[in-house]
Amino acid sequence: MHDAPIINLGGFHLDLSAVLMLLVTMIIVFVLCWLATRNLSVENPSKIQNFMEWIVEFVQGIIGSAMDSKKGRPYLSLGLTLILFIFVSNLLGLPLGIATEAHEPVSIFGYVIEATRSLSGGAHAEIMWWKSPTADISVTAGLAMIIFILMNYLGIRNNRKHYFKHFIEPFPIFLPLNIIENLSKPIALAIRLFANIFAGEVLITVILKLKFIGIPFMGLWQGFSVFVGGLQAYIFTILTMVYIAQYTIHDEKAH
Repeated sequence: MHDAPIINLGGFHLDLSAVLMLLVTMIIVFVLCWLATRNLSVENPSKIQNFMEWIVEFVQGIIGSAMDSKKGRPYLSLGLTLILFIFVSNLLGLPLGIATEAHEPVSIFGYVIEATRSLSGGAHAEIMWWKSPTADISVTAGLAMIIFILMNYLGIRNNRKHYFKHFIEPFPIFLPLNIIENLSKPIALAIRLFANIFAGEVLITVILKLKFIGIPFMGLWQGFSVFVGGLQAYIFTILTMVYIAQYTIHDEKAH
């Protein structure tokens, strides 16, 4: 496996490849949305406008499956952001991987990359710069933590009485279990997304080592990985909406 370009910045271990890939993902999503809304037309919509309209309708369907569409309307932007950002992130590591080989300590902005710090005597390290950001547990954990904070905040703000009451339902003795259930939600979100994307990139590395024998399998696996990337973006988004519905809407079927 390749090493990550990690630097120690003020006591924090910062993965430069994750930062780079998050930036690339944001740029791609921004450009996609900008192109889709640049020349809006009712009579003669462009292909990318039709595609974005389909995405909007798809996300509306996701929200509608978790809560009433009217109550879920404020979360449309959140759903669109999640599904586009995660889907693009999941696919970035599929078409290519960029790695550099280092034979001596390498510094970036004056900070030495930790994997190269002790290189000497002909030793070398392979640094991976291009990958799917969701193949990094810190990225998926960050996304999951945002959703965890958001769903609890919305529950307290919009449905305070029911939010606190649900921790002691059906009986007060279930309080510890309900707290554990609440804390387990972001863990499940983070690990599910990370594990699927990371495993896919590991298998790509294994297939590439097979050289000519692995070429037919590579095409099949790339196609399957696109499906998995889309599926994981869908699962993360729909679970987010389900969790928000559970905590904010008392009479919804999601509760």
